[in-house]
Amino acid sequence: MMVLVSMTTHIERQQPSSHGRVLVVGMGVTGTATAARLRAAGWTPVIVERAEQRRRGGYFVGLFQSGMIAADRLGILAHLHDRNPEGRSYLANRAGRRGRTFSMKDLPGQPWLMLRGDAEEAAFATLPDDVEVRYSTVPTAIIQDEDGVDVTLYNAVTGQTVTERFALVVGADGLRSTVRKLAFGPHEDYLHRLGYMVAAFEFPGTPAGLEPGMSIQLVEPDRAMWVFAFADHNPTIMISYRTDDVDAEFTRPAPERIREVFSDRPLGTTLSDVLDALDHADNVLFDSAEQVRAQSWHRGRVVLVGDSAWCVTLYAGMGVSAGLIGADLLGEVLERHPGDVATALSEWEQGLRPFIEEYQEVGLKQRPFFVPDGPRQIRMRWVMSALTQFAVGRRLLSKVLEGSVEVRTSDITARALQALSTAPAHQANPVRV
Repeated sequence: MMVLVSMTTHIERQQPSSHGRVLVVGMGVTGTATAARLRAAGWTPVIVERAEQRRRGGYFVGLFQSGMIAADRLGILAHLHDRNPEGRSYLANRAGRRGRTFSMKDLPGQPWLMLRGDAEEAAFATLPDDVEVRYSTVPTAIIQDEDGVDVTLYNAVTGQTVTERFALVVGADGLRSTVRKLAFGPHEDYLHRLGYMVAAFEFPGTPAGLEPGMSIQLVEPDRAMWVFAFADHNPTIMISYRTDDVDAEFTRPAPERIREVFSDRPLGTTLSDVLDALDHADNVLFDSAEQVRAQSWHRGRVVLVGDSAWCVTLYAGMGVSAGLIGADLLGEVLERHPGDVATALSEWEQGLRPFIEEYQEVGLKQRPFFVPDGPRQIRMRWVMSALTQFAVGRRLLSKVLEGSVEVRTSDITARALQALSTAPAHQANPVRV
């Protein structure tokens, strides 16, 4: 059973805005949670979002205990529920062979399964009504000095451009962050490609050959198709495969390219149905698997949070949790250092970075689990499948996985603050003009 540490819900602690305006770029889970947390800390957030409206639905995400602890402290957990189904998970091949394998429920810490849109909706539910949100708006220039940041904003609907001043800018605008590009440098300086593509979409109903609530992992050398079933929602599909030329992958429609990846032999009942659904899916995520590796997540009064700063990849399963933890800790350090943004951001990064780097390492290590490199790894998966038929085997597998998820089951904010309290005194990074 999940045990949450006793804590104060900061989101309910509405204070008068006294620390100045903060621009939050990006209205995903991380951006919305950060805006709400900083509003509770006394800041006046303004959120700008490239999209015309809030996004809903999306692909599967797992919320591990560390993420739940942060979500609880932020007031978000109360708006979430676990969509883990009662059905079992199976390892499968195209010919229809199946063997029971472990599911999210079997992992240490018992992570919750949900849609990314669930987490975004829950974060939005905590956002005070007085927080200004501007859709169809992006930054086009960021110029800062020691006292503030001048940001030029462009609205795609009105065509208007305006320059406004903020005391702090938060870039929570994803893997290919505009804030990072404007304030830190070009994407190629920060993006690290893993050489794999990922596609995800919602499947209408139940894929052929499966029962409602059944999840499967169809894994082959350098390619895989996963069906993630939910208790109260259509399943989502994840397809991933290795590539030697990421740029070339974007020159053709995703359904066409993915069908080619699996075209060397008969598709089988379930895979065929999934690819047919992909041909007609309205909302498909299709992107390369990349991590963001930056020597610093803040520069002067501009800070990157979430995927824009570190992107652990889908393989880590910690994207939402890491974003919530980052938002939670950022609010804490800014409260501890009122009027001293430089010290707050320096401590935030110093405390958080060791955990994020571990999450990134988990993403690299777990990639072969999602997309095996060759036949040997697949044979091992079937051996693991056989072990999970028995309670002792499931306990053994849980023990093997325990080390890789330990960092996902603790209160990261508390651990980071404790480490900061015992660390030698340090100097904050200087403001860069």
